[in-house]
Amino acid sequence: MLKVNRDDERPIWQQLLDQAIHNITTGKWPPGELLLPSRELALLIGVSRSTIQIVYEELFSRGYTVTSRRGGTRVSEWTYEARPSEDAATPGPVPPELPLLNTAVGHLHSWFGDKEHRKVEIDFSPHEPYLDEHFQKNWRQSFLQASTETDLDSWAYGDAYGFLPLREQIQRYLSLERGVHVNADQIILTSGAQHSIDLIAQALLHEGETVSVEDPGFPAAWMAMKYRRMQVVSVPVDEYGLCVDRIHPQSKLVFVTPSHQCAVGVIMSEPRRQQLLHMAAGQRFWIIEDDYDSEFRYRGDPLPTLFSQRPQNTLYMMSFSKMVAPGIRISAIIGPKEAIRQLAQVHELTYRHLPIMEQLTLTHFIEHGHFMRHMRRVRNVYRRRHEAMTKAIITTGLSGHFTLSGVETGLHMLLEADKSFDEEAVTNLALEKGIRVYPLSTYCLESDRKGWVLGFAKVDEAAIEEGIYRLAGMLL
Repeated sequence: MLKVNRDDERPIWQQLLDQAIHNITTGKWPPGELLLPSRELALLIGVSRSTIQIVYEELFSRGYTVTSRRGGTRVSEWTYEARPSEDAATPGPVPPELPLLNTAVGHLHSWFGDKEHRKVEIDFSPHEPYLDEHFQKNWRQSFLQASTETDLDSWAYGDAYGFLPLREQIQRYLSLERGVHVNADQIILTSGAQHSIDLIAQALLHEGETVSVEDPGFPAAWMAMKYRRMQVVSVPVDEYGLCVDRIHPQSKLVFVTPSHQCAVGVIMSEPRRQQLLHMAAGQRFWIIEDDYDSEFRYRGDPLPTLFSQRPQNTLYMMSFSKMVAPGIRISAIIGPKEAIRQLAQVHELTYRHLPIMEQLTLTHFIEHGHFMRHMRRVRNVYRRRHEAMTKAIITTGLSGHFTLSGVETGLHMLLEADKSFDEEAVTNLALEKGIRVYPLSTYCLESDRKGWVLGFAKVDEAAIEEGIYRLAGMLL
């Protein structure tokens, strides 16, 4: 018999429905059993007939019962199987072994500097920009105003290319600041560099094709390509940037960071740039130009892009992770119209579109001048911190024992050691002393170069000086 608990906050019909389903699924009401007429059951329980009718309608709509005009309501003829206890539960499908994924994720964690539970006083992270309360205030203001001013149509399914007003703002910024002149339909928005690379692999390459990457270089680039079953070939980097003559002849894509090489920090020389552009035209491969922090240059203006010289072969990647904040997860790919259209088709199929609120907020943030004011402010901060880092490395004598590179541009520099140096031991010792440094080896695919990639964006001048002096005490 079904019972009503007057202390239960659930509606009476819900209580009775749950009991009925329990009776059916446990076999207490076996298949084919005739249920009492609704009027009779209502009198027995002491509820209205309409309540029982709701219960019976729900049972029928969910397939627990069948009804007929003459036969009444009966439990469906279904295969009953007792529910096993938790201890005796039959295991479900086993996820497949994905060694490539596990290895890549492990490397990614190592590259980011596994955030162990040790106390770290000074973190020379090369991955994160400077953020302050001023930025937070302006971002919050843009968020609230964008939420208020946006019409309801913006909340429907969006454009796979990305929010058009934001793409138009990026188009204007690229034209004014980077000398890149494109139409809005040559821009697609993504949720970060890894998303961009994954999208490119899916849309513009076939499984098993050869991809050339810098070594040392951006680990996420080769990890994403390897996971998409590409044949990844490493290309060495020297003081002039990518060694173009070492690019694999079968390459369908070359990933490069010419304005501030990720991790070594060198600038790709003009002869190498022209050599790469000429090779791309002759062999008809894609150049992926990752321009991740070239806006922060300490000697002269930002360098010209490869894209502006060879737009038909180049996909230009820009990101707001360094310029604004990694948490907003907005990046862009700029390229030939047909290539971007194909990227948008894959994006529409696999991701549909980016979340709208971040796009609306960033659009407002740029339109109302917050972005350019933020850039001017952080450039001044980075200039001071860059000077503090450079001065400390020279003053302590580190520059006399190690090779310092990457000081013209960006938010990190490299302190390179001899290949025989015990990079891991120093990294661990520094961590024990409250300093996190980032070993060059985590940026290497096959290269055996050693050293430390030192970021300064999130560390103030006093902490930079203290950290470098402690590091010098360990190394010298």
